Amino acid sequence: MKKIGLTGGIGSGKSTVGEIFRKLGVPVFVSDDEARKLQDENAEVKKKIEEIFGSEVYREGKLDRAKVASLVFSDKEKLEQLNAVVHPAVGKAFEKFCEENKNAKYVLKEAAILFEIGDDKNLDGMIVVSAPEQLRAQRVMARDGITKEEVLRRMKNQWGEEKKTSRADFVIVNDGKEMILPQVIAVNDRLIN
Repeated sequence: MKKIGLTGGIGSGKSTVGEIFRKLGVPVFVSDDEARKLQDENAEVKKKIEEIFGSEVYREGKLDRAKVASLVFSDKEKLEQLNAVVHPAVGKAFEKFCEENKNAKYVLKEAAILFEIGDDKNLDGMIVVSAPEQLRAQRVMARDGITKEEVLRRMKNQWGEEKKTSRADFVIVNDGKEMILPQVIAVNDRLIN
């Protein structure tokens, strides 16, 4: 079984592309979903997050993501501390996911910052979803109800489009002009053959 990364900048359409792969029968591990679950349910992860940010970042047992985002996207050190807690726990969950799906030809690990954290070295290939920055910013503003400045601050914590696509094995263009379904089918065909 191959382990393939699915990445792209915030608002590029990774989740949409991942959903198409899922409909083709590919097991897709969504790192953000797993991170949210761990942050809300894993006692060890919660304890470490409280040590970094204080217990006030939890409300009724659930992490106040907006509060944490406002702290980490303006303080690189806090972001690194959070990542040092969450990424290893997500990595363990991914290994379990791989074991559960060991009969698949390949699995996808969807995450925004696979290259940035060096996780591409643990994977057998990388798919990058590419979209223009302006379009990505519009998508995130509409999806998350945040300002353009907040989106751009988040984008600064990720590699640029050119750097990611230069290291990709496959690039899926999601610019609103090219159809993504044929691109996903072509990548899937290459990965299973």
